Amino acid sequence: MTRLDVAPPESEGPVDCDGPRALVVAAREVPLGGVRGMEVHRTLPHRALPMVGAWCFLDRFGPQDTLMRVEPHPHIGLQTVTWPIIGEVRHRDAVGSDVVVRPGALNLMTSGAGIAHSEYSVGEGPIPLDALQLWVALPESRRHGDPAFERHEDLPVLDLGEGADAVVVMGELGGVTSPATVHTPLVGAELRLPAGVDVRVPLRPGWEYAICGMIGTVEAATGMDAVDADAARRPESSLASGPMASVDHTRLLYLGKGRDHLDLRSADGARVFLLGGEPFEADIVMWWNFVGRSHDEIVEAREAWEAQAARFGTVIDHGPERIPAPPLPAVRLTPRKRR
Repeated sequence: MTRLDVAPPESEGPVDCDGPRALVVAAREVPLGGVRGMEVHRTLPHRALPMVGAWCFLDRFGPQDTLMRVEPHPHIGLQTVTWPIIGEVRHRDAVGSDVVVRPGALNLMTSGAGIAHSEYSVGEGPIPLDALQLWVALPESRRHGDPAFERHEDLPVLDLGEGADAVVVMGELGGVTSPATVHTPLVGAELRLPAGVDVRVPLRPGWEYAICGMIGTVEAATGMDAVDADAARRPESSLASGPMASVDHTRLLYLGKGRDHLDLRSADGARVFLLGGEPFEADIVMWWNFVGRSHDEIVEAREAWEAQAARFGTVIDHGPERIPAPPLPAVRLTPRKRR
C-alpha cells in the first residue's frame, strides 16, 4: 500500500505508554489513487498514537466494490502485513514474487534497505474487496538488510474457549507462535468471537496492545473510562462510559501496558484484530512509504526512488509505470516520539 496523504508532522505529542490506557482512535478516510481511486480508513499513525509496539501503520481498504490498481512504489525500513477479509489481491515485487493474496493467507514483505511492489485486485473490473494492511517498523539490526517476501497459508490457532479462537498471524499469543518472520517481540492476531460469549485473551504485561474492529462490534473490559483521542479538538465528544469500551470497524482501542489479559464480549459475534508488542527500540521518522530515523535518511530514499536507483529493484512483469514520490514538506521531518 502507498500513502498519498503526506503532510508536515503534527506538533502535538503522543500519549504515554507507561501503564494501562483506554484510548479510542477513530478511523479517518484517506484517498488511495486520486479521485478515481479507492477510499481507505486509517487508524495508525495518529497524532496521539504513532505506534503500538513496532506496529506503525494500519489501513482498512473496504468493504467496497472497487478496481484496485496500486502501481509500483517503494518502501524502506518496514514490513508490510497484508491480511485480506474479502476478495483477492495480486502482489508483485522486486524480489520476483507474483502471488494472489486470499482470505486466510498472510503476505509478508520485508523491505530492508529498499524494495518496490505493486498491488492489483484480480480481474479487469470492480470486485468486492476488504482487507487490512499494516506496517511493522524494522529495528536497527534488520532495517539496512536485503529485501524479502514470504507467504503463509497455514497459520496456527489459539483456542480461547467457548468457541472463540485467535489466528496468530504474526508473533506470539498465549504460547502459540506464527511461522512468519519477525524482528521484534510482537503479536498480530485475528480474534474470532461467537455471539454472547465472554472471552479472555492472554496478554504480556510488558507489552502494549490495541484492538481494531473487523466485523461486528465487541465490548472490551478496560477497567477505566474510554477517552476519545480527538477529544481535545472536539470537546463536546466524550466516550467516558465506565470500564467498558465498544469497538467496531471504525475504531481502534489502545490498551497501553501493564495488562495480563483482556476480556471481550460480542452480542452478535465479531472479528477483531489484536496488535501489540514491546515498545519499539527507537523513535522513527515516517514519511510517505518510508520508515527511517532522520530527515536526511528520508531525503536520500526519496531521491533514490526518483532517480530510479537500483536500490529498489524492478517489479516483476511491469513496464515504466510507477508512483512518483510527493514533494517533501517545507520543514524538517522530526521523529514520532513516545514519552
